[in-house]
Amino acid sequence: MRRSSDEFERVAMPHARSLLRFALRLTASRFAAEDLVQETLLLAWRGFRQLEDSANVRAWLFRILIHAHYGQHRRQRSRVPTMELAAADRMAGASGSERLEVTQALERLGSDHRTVLLLAVVEGFTCREIGEILAVPVGTVTSRLSRAREAMREALGEKAVR
Repeated sequence: MRRSSDEFERVAMPHARSLLRFALRLTASRFAAEDLVQETLLLAWRGFRQLEDSANVRAWLFRILIHAHYGQHRRQRSRVPTMELAAADRMAGASGSERLEVTQALERLGSDHRTVLLLAVVEGFTCREIGEILAVPVGTVTSRLSRAREAMREALGEKAVR
């Protein structure tokens, strides 16, 4: 199917903000997140002609972002990560120390657990959709999600993710 740039803008670009929000949490750096989203959208643009069903373009974009993130992560393992909190992405109503505590707890999670938790809790994907995005069984998603929530509860006590 031949797709146009207008169609790409119409179906893909509305998801740019949620991609950036997710990327900020994955990378903990505004600059790295913006680069990751830019790379994601470029890869999506290049592969847009092969997309068969634009009904679930959001999950497709998140899958591209995650694969791009893992690719960047492999290339940059030697770098020391820096933490930056974006003002627009901070938790509403929480103090600065609470935000920092939650961010640090998220950073302590393993990449697989953090990714699943963010996709479920922040982005609202179902376990089935997360399984499709990550190309893992639904049981693996539910297990990772459960372990991630438990780790957050242990780290945060009463402020933990439900």
